Amino acid sequence: MASATQRSYTAPCPGCGAPVEFRAAQSTHAVCGFCQSTVVRQGDVLSRIGKMAELFDDHSPLQLFADGTYNKRHFTLIGRLQYKTAEGTWAEWNALFDDGESGWLAEDNGAYVFTQPNTQVRNMPPADRYVVGKQVGINGKPFSVASNVSAQLISAQGELPKLPPLGQAFDVVELRSASGEVISIDYTATPPVVSQGTAVLLDDLALKGLKDESVKDEKGRQFNCPHCGAPVTVALTTSKSITCGSCNSVIDLSQGIGGELKSAIQDEPIQPLIPLGSLGQLQGVQWQVVGFQHRMGVAPGDDEHFGWSEYLLYNQKKGFSFLVDSEEGWSLVRPTTGAPSMTSSNANSASYLGTNYTLKYSYTAETNYVCGEFYWPVQRGQTTQNKDFANGKRLLSMEQSAAELVWSSGDQLASDVVAKAFGLEGKKDLLKREDAAPFSAARSIGIGTIIVVLIVTLILLSLLSRCSSCDPRVENCSSSSGSRSSGGSFGGFSGGGGHK
Repeated sequence: MASATQRSYTAPCPGCGAPVEFRAAQSTHAVCGFCQSTVVRQGDVLSRIGKMAELFDDHSPLQLFADGTYNKRHFTLIGRLQYKTAEGTWAEWNALFDDGESGWLAEDNGAYVFTQPNTQVRNMPPADRYVVGKQVGINGKPFSVASNVSAQLISAQGELPKLPPLGQAFDVVELRSASGEVISIDYTATPPVVSQGTAVLLDDLALKGLKDESVKDEKGRQFNCPHCGAPVTVALTTSKSITCGSCNSVIDLSQGIGGELKSAIQDEPIQPLIPLGSLGQLQGVQWQVVGFQHRMGVAPGDDEHFGWSEYLLYNQKKGFSFLVDSEEGWSLVRPTTGAPSMTSSNANSASYLGTNYTLKYSYTAETNYVCGEFYWPVQRGQTTQNKDFANGKRLLSMEQSAAELVWSSGDQLASDVVAKAFGLEGKKDLLKREDAAPFSAARSIGIGTIIVVLIVTLILLSLLSRCSSCDPRVENCSSSSGSRSSGGSFGGFSGGGGHK
């Protein structure tokens, strides 16, 4: 509830006559909850300037008038803006503090960032001056350019201090520091609007009045595959891609189910070892497997390809994580909010939250098979430039595309932990890998080791004379006959995992 010291103002909607309330003195716009009229306030006069598109149901646990605490200050959510880019969608909730100031709780695929206006950062350059992956200085502090995208407003709700033109493209640049600070530069106005904040967890905000997670409107979430006509059901409204269970086509949902559906045929389907829809508890969190992709990597100047698999996991309050299955074992990683820093000029090491990591692999990654649902428009042939770092069992991964740079961090997992988590003890042998051995520098090799290596080499040569390749549909494998062990990708490409 807003503080009693704040003056609220209520007037009839010019479109339908229903009451429209303004709780914040700085709110200039509101969307009528009855007729979706967009209303602008000028003094005590309300004027209708159009009609807002219906909200995209993102199954968010947040809703209007939920309240909580940020930095020991009580706030209430009084409005919401929904945006979209080519990589995905996100929402920003207008948070009104009891003292009359406001902030924004940005919600992006289950992750949250709380920001407030930063009026001390001025004279920001044009958006095209920010190159993804480059370092910039803000008030003497280094930040990394995490994303530079074109966005547009698709809908709004409640009362708002700003309201960009509906459907009109504008630039958004996001900067991140090593300590987890996030700066968002919004080019809907001149000069651009700058906000700064940090990542938060819903539990830390002590939110009350959240939406009942069991109440979900599933209407309109089924359609016919544009390729084969079979029925396709979408479980998560945040999904931007899905595969048809009948013909394995990849279907683009980025325009919504009512928009034009585009599909891409996939040959030679790969069967996930952990079935889609499986529930499992890892690191104290209950996850559901909602997506699967198989990827191939190749290092610069090398013709040897290596493969690995990634399971997209979902939890309503924790968002998304990636369970990665590579030749070196299993790992669980999540996109980071902070931007790790390279600690050497040749990028052979990186530092994140006080821990130093050593570069293991640098390669180009390509997606060659997907199934299930994804919160970004995944497609076959999608490529990123990757770097994988490690410190013992701690992992750090960087993936970069033209518009976005995503860091992920996590830990290696033993295969029996994965098997137990998903109730697959009967498939323990299929899940077994080079279990969770910490990465370390090469040791000296004794004569006994050399003899063992020679014996293994003779056995491999014998086997290779009968079988020249392995089947990536059955196991993770290298396309060459060498003995190189692939590191795989420690983190999946998020394609929209930034917090605008």
